[in-house]
Amino acid sequence: MGDINVFSINEDVSQLSPSSFQLERELQMLIENNMSTFFGVTFLQSEFSIPSGRIDSLGIDENYCPVIFEYKRSQNENVINQGLFYLDWLMDHKAEFKLLTIEKLGMKIANKIDWSIPCVICIANDFTKFDEHAVNQMQKNIKLIKYKKFGNDLILFEQINTPIIKPIVEGNEGGMSIKKVADKTFAEQLEGTSNELRETYYSIRDYILSLGDDVSENQLKLYTAFKNIRNIVCVEIRQKTILLYLRLNPNNYLEEQEAGLVRDVSNIGHWGTGDLEITLKSADEFEQIKYLIDQSYNEN
Repeated sequence: MGDINVFSINEDVSQLSPSSFQLERELQMLIENNMSTFFGVTFLQSEFSIPSGRIDSLGIDENYCPVIFEYKRSQNENVINQGLFYLDWLMDHKAEFKLLTIEKLGMKIANKIDWSIPCVICIANDFTKFDEHAVNQMQKNIKLIKYKKFGNDLILFEQINTPIIKPIVEGNEGGMSIKKVADKTFAEQLEGTSNELRETYYSIRDYILSLGDDVSENQLKLYTAFKNIRNIVCVEIRQKTILLYLRLNPNNYLEEQEAGLVRDVSNIGHWGTGDLEITLKSADEFEQIKYLIDQSYNEN
């Protein structure tokens, strides 16, 4: 983050010096109170107690995956191993997380919990090169987020790694099946479609991932979410079409709606997130809407 300079342009221009929170609890409270805005995660509970410790913050993201937040309080604290330990504990105690979700958000949300890509977000004023290397070797969904505070009014977050994620495939444990009988998984849908459409999907995938080093592919049960900190594009596969859902305001794309390129689905149920739907049948159609994917990346 050393190459990012922030200036105040009120009257005299002056450079703002970055600082950190004197008390990490201040940072934790700020994030818990604004978790949805910062990270697209709904806050569930602070200091969640387990037999061998306390999880700093617990939430559930826009794809209904559990999220653990851990805050690094000192240079020597091994917050990554701590977060990994809590993640393993959570995977062994899914019922407790579901009960918490029922208590806070209700049964409807609790029934949507997706355990394929749970996440640990580690937040600190700084990380070492060894931290980033260790996370890359783990192949778990662990994100390292640096923060810098500027004065009393500005805070900057930077994700410094792109996790190499292997989705967790679970069976029916504890009465919680990972998919409905009537719903094919994303992988099954992709395998069952035509070679042409499959190649079109891979072209879309490669293009989205090329937008920046901060973009990762999160393949869930029924769709794939491409995201940095929040979802950029969600993709569903059908027998003859590919559906893209972009986090864009449909009201800003009325001409595209009239031309039949996109559809407003803000009031229509679908997997994933995003209110602007694009239906693709070929690589040529994909070329026509690349600018919308660029816009979604730039705005999110």
